[in-house]
Amino acid sequence: MPEQPIWSLTPGETIVRKELHLAFGGRKQGGIGPSAQSPNIFLFSDPEVGKRHGYIDDWKSDGCYHYTGEGQKGDQRMRSGNLTILEHRKAGRHLRLFRGVGGLVSYVGEFEISAELPFYMDDAPETGGGPIRAVIVFRLRPLDVKPPLGAAGPALPTVNSVSEVDLEATNSEKFFVNPSREPYEAEKVEANLVKEFCNFLRRAEGLEARRLKISPAGEAKPLFCDIYVKSKKLLIEAKGTVERGSIRMAIGQLIDYSRFGDVEHKALLLPSIPRQDLLHLIRSANMGVYYKSEDGFSFIAP
Repeated sequence: MPEQPIWSLTPGETIVRKELHLAFGGRKQGGIGPSAQSPNIFLFSDPEVGKRHGYIDDWKSDGCYHYTGEGQKGDQRMRSGNLTILEHRKAGRHLRLFRGVGGLVSYVGEFEISAELPFYMDDAPETGGGPIRAVIVFRLRPLDVKPPLGAAGPALPTVNSVSEVDLEATNSEKFFVNPSREPYEAEKVEANLVKEFCNFLRRAEGLEARRLKISPAGEAKPLFCDIYVKSKKLLIEAKGTVERGSIRMAIGQLIDYSRFGDVEHKALLLPSIPRQDLLHLIRSANMGVYYKSEDGFSFIAP
């Protein structure tokens, strides 16, 4: 049996990835590289690139490095490289994390899977800007390095929290889940609709609208409603089209958001009046409808 190579890198050292694999084995491409030549599993991470794709790879305030698993299409599953991470202790393998994914990479240090919460699920787009899917995020605890001061962000919330925020593009679920994607045409219509409606509320009724930022316990990314009118305890979800799928989605979003915060009334905001069957659907959910009309905006009560 060939002698296993002795690990020689120390945290902070750099190495060309090709040379790393020549010395210690492991896959030469991809983010997770289990080695058959040495008892190591190599993990490669580039947080700046990841952020552009809705990934959250980085240190968090829980002292762990949060690392997104492999699988570029569809929901990620606990198999292949992902399973080797989860079972690395059982297999007697070392998790070794590197910053960078190709060329010159920097060795961060050795990690182990966190015992109390090894991983959680999050939402992120498919590689190349595809649909949103579920991804696995591992919580990796460092063994030979200390987390940097001022870690990138908070750990998973342990309790639900709700706060009011401004109506800005960065205060939206789309920005948190897939910040690099260009908005669809219906989303541009939606954004303009929200702006017009909030101006209308201010002129006609003297009301100020904001958004609710909702951080559910155990979720990595916050939720954002489109419009919240505190004085009316009114939650509004806007859509840039009146097609059935968008109406269904808005109803589901309102049901989701209304589980949090001080909400008594729910309504959809639409660019035109929906057809009769969809109007019945909305009202059956005890929701109202604001829609754009010649005089500004009209309202149909639940």
